[in-house]
Amino acid sequence: MAGVDGSYNCVVKSPLGDQKTVLTVKSDGARFSGTNAGAMGSMDVAGDVAGTTLSWKMHLTLPMTMTLDCEATIDGDTLTGKVGAGAFGSFPMSGTRTA
Repeated sequence: MAGVDGSYNCVVKSPLGDQKTVLTVKSDGARFSGTNAGAMGSMDVAGDVAGTTLSWKMHLTLPMTMTLDCEATIDGDTLTGKVGAGAFGSFPMSGTRTA
């Protein structure tokens, strides 16, 4: 679904402070691939597309090893969602599509 394709300047409100990243999405039917790049580096991401909602997992090694469950909904140029960090809870994510 091309409506979700693009790059988004994102912020996750975490206990470690605001985590800023750039999420790049390229959809292909019910799947998407891309990257998520921030201060701690860049990683490839891939997941599911359901309408305008994306869902994916990110496997981190810094600052500790953990898997994050991510979900975001695209509405025009706005991204809103959440990042689940297991026992650490869930944190809000927001973003804006870049030009």
